Amino acid sequence: MAVDRFGRNIHYLRVSLTDKCNLRCVYCMPEDMTFRPTHELMQDDELLFLIRLFADLGFDKFRLTGGEPTIRHGIVDIVREMKSVPGVEKMTMTTNGILLDKLAEPMAQAGLDRVNISIDTLDPDKFHRITRWGQLDDVLRGIHAAEAAGLTPIKLNAVVVRGFNDDDVAELAALTLEHDWQVRFIEMMPFGDVAGFAQQQVVTDEEIRATIEASLGELELLDNGRLDGEARLYKVDGARGTVGFISSVTQPFCASCTRARLTAEGVLRLCLLKDKEVDLLTPLRNGASLDDLKQLIRDGVWHKPWGHDLDNNVIPLTRVMSQIGG
Repeated sequence: MAVDRFGRNIHYLRVSLTDKCNLRCVYCMPEDMTFRPTHELMQDDELLFLIRLFADLGFDKFRLTGGEPTIRHGIVDIVREMKSVPGVEKMTMTTNGILLDKLAEPMAQAGLDRVNISIDTLDPDKFHRITRWGQLDDVLRGIHAAEAAGLTPIKLNAVVVRGFNDDDVAELAALTLEHDWQVRFIEMMPFGDVAGFAQQQVVTDEEIRATIEASLGELELLDNGRLDGEARLYKVDGARGTVGFISSVTQPFCASCTRARLTAEGVLRLCLLKDKEVDLLTPLRNGASLDDLKQLIRDGVWHKPWGHDLDNNVIPLTRVMSQIGG
């Protein structure tokens, strides 16, 4: 078991398979983003070696992220190999959905349990403007392919950006009327080169809820506000699905955090919004023993920060979101 100094059992690892992406979302990275050369990233054998170490230390829930994880070469085989590691009980993925039309079924057969799919608007023109390169129809096909493949419950993630899609939230929430999906609205978080943009364009949880209620009626709070992962859930009257709010900026949930992140270059990051990290890939390549690597992980987890300091204007500067893994 990996426990931090605050007594939290850290057992959920978000694993970035690549820093590269087939979109260029305005809140995530600049359009002319420069990515790391492939040899600096974890190779398949290194990735699987580290996953086994984390599983040995009690990590049982794994989420594949990026960049965009579906563009990683051999993604279906990676899913199959990771899911076969003893101790890996649940494996999910966060994806932009662009390639799910082709990959949902084979990844489900390989052992993937569920997907979160990013979709910030149902307006094709806005979607293209926010993602810079994307086509909405590709994502919609991916969502339905994931549902057909049994990668459920489907969770749809929308990062709300003032002036881009803040007036689209009611239409997105209305998807829950007809579908048994969870549509989740995420407050934009500041990172690196796009921190200034994020701080200027943030739309709060309270504003988003008010916009939805003005269109669809009162939202009913579910489970007395208990979080489902990171989301506080609500329901529109008569809806099949639920609406979630991930309010990392205005209502942080640090006390219940059980997560760590492994970046594509094999660096353990203990908090999404703090720059403290532990390099694992370099010592692995330099011949570090199993015990030494496990101790590096234990020590890193022990010093996991309590939470972010956005209130004190402490902004993570060393990476943008795509370099962390969501």
